[in-house]
Amino acid sequence: MTGYLRSALAAAGEPVPVVSRVPSPRPPRFVRVERLGGLQQTPVSDRPRLDFHAWGETEADAHDVCALVRALVHVIPGVHGGVTVYRVAEVGGPQWLPDSESGQPRYAFAAEIHMRGQAL
Repeated sequence: MTGYLRSALAAAGEPVPVVSRVPSPRPPRFVRVERLGGLQQTPVSDRPRLDFHAWGETEADAHDVCALVRALVHVIPGVHGGVTVYRVAEVGGPQWLPDSESGQPRYAFAAEIHMRGQAL
């Protein structure tokens, strides 16, 4: 998911870093994708629940990055990098969630993404 979002954000003219952990030092704008569970749908497919957090320089900037990431997540069904994505279900809409550690503006949302696994 991080690779897809990195490419999609760059293609949209917003080359925002996409990471799985909060970087140190923190860039002024970045997106973190974190798996918070989910279920194996079938022996060959998974349905992870992912949280998407978007940090920005201002509240409006964080909101705009989050809105763009949300739109890109919702159009992902298809095949990307050899992974088939069947559908996306939003399970938590965007919310204002200022970072308690840094005070940096942040918005977040959550989605379940049903996808087929790759051969090992």
